[in-house]
Amino acid sequence: MRKNAVVPYAIIAILGVLTVVIISVVGLNQRADIQQAEEGGGEQTEETQEGETAGGDADAVYQANCSACHGADLSGGAGPDLTAVGSKYSADEIAEIIQNGVGAMPAQSQVAGEELSALSDWLSEKQ
Repeated sequence: MRKNAVVPYAIIAILGVLTVVIISVVGLNQRADIQQAEEGGGEQTEETQEGETAGGDADAVYQANCSACHGADLSGGAGPDLTAVGSKYSADEIAEIIQNGVGAMPAQSQVAGEELSALSDWLSEKQ
């Protein structure tokens, strides 16, 4: 008996088409989320242009620059847990780590001035 060689190829083709359809649907949902986030980000920019800078709001600076790696609640993730970072480092040491990076953490040069000061002071209070 001879096996039909077309059947495995047909199954692979069907699985490939289904995979493309699923990825497309997921991508459309992500696109809507990205557009919504961008629209929300535009509102923040308008607020900061009106003089309401986020520089003094350390939590907002943290959420915008650090939470992706260290978690929204400081509990860690790709980066270490920061819930008690103030018991380990002073505000000046934290500022230096943010500016220059340490270990696997890259330098966060976009955080500077008022934002850096507010963020490092806020983190140093986490004990």
